[in-house]
Amino acid sequence: MDRTTTREAVVVRSYLGPSDERSLADDVLDGMTRPFKEIQPKHFYDARGGDLFDRITELDEYYPTRAERTILEARGAEAVAETGTVELVELGSGTATKTRILLRALHDAGTLLRYVPIDVTEGLVRSTADDLVDELPGLSVHGIVGDFERHLRHVPPPLDGPRVVAFLGGTIGNFPPGSRRRFLRRLARLLRPGTADRLLLGTDLVKDVGTLEAAYNDSEGVTAEFNRNVLRVMNRELDADFDVDAFEHVAFFDHDREWIEMRLRAQRRMDVHVGALDLDLAFAAREEMRTEISAKFTRERLEGDLAAAGMRPVEVMTDPDGLFALSLSERADG
Repeated sequence: MDRTTTREAVVVRSYLGPSDERSLADDVLDGMTRPFKEIQPKHFYDARGGDLFDRITELDEYYPTRAERTILEARGAEAVAETGTVELVELGSGTATKTRILLRALHDAGTLLRYVPIDVTEGLVRSTADDLVDELPGLSVHGIVGDFERHLRHVPPPLDGPRVVAFLGGTIGNFPPGSRRRFLRRLARLLRPGTADRLLLGTDLVKDVGTLEAAYNDSEGVTAEFNRNVLRVMNRELDADFDVDAFEHVAFFDHDREWIEMRLRAQRRMDVHVGALDLDLAFAAREEMRTEISAKFTRERLEGDLAAAGMRPVEVMTDPDGLFALSLSERADG
């Protein structure tokens, strides 16, 4: 479904329809009936989940947001501005907090014409668009309300000038390796070969286990509440009866796969009914369900994934402590 709302300098188009509303039900039916139960991490993010994640980003233990912002301020915005970018496309835009650093740099350079935010929350896309066109005179916003895994085809044709596609926050690490490379290939198709079009990608780096695990096991328990929030989402949206407090937050670094894995562990045996699906689930005592993976990268892994997607890095930037990386990449067939 395409619902279009316009204001001068702002177009917001929604592509969410009845089939998209089935996404949670389909994912529960698929993931929760496997021998090892799992649910996709995108279902954390209702309004409460979004607020909890905002709190996580401010915690002392959670370094990725601060490290990425440091790179953007120290070099990232300048590197993007040097491309002469006229258009910034952002996946999972939210309130564009970090992206404003890029947008202001491009505006100050006199090249910025359009911002294309993609997010599932319509109110957020609208309010952010209105704020930005007021903050940055001459900017137009083409907002897309949709899931970036399913609605990339609705990104408008590029303007006459370089385009940067931004995928920040290390979210690419939530994809398993095969899916990650397939998704990067789809992002590559948004770039034109032989041009200054670039992918700006945020990736969390492999580092000491203590730092990694502390970021997902904060002392205040905010990440634990964020993890359990997916149960609240299923209770509300699918008429399930999870005893939320009976599940324990688990997060650990998998040395073989080099990713953080988050799980929920049943503290006792329990039966759960998902009313909307007429589905009965049985949990053994201490049985775990996976709720998220967050892959960590080396330079070699980053280059390998980009090469498999038909791209190559032009510049890789890190924070002074080497915790996080931002890379600018181009199509390799240019």
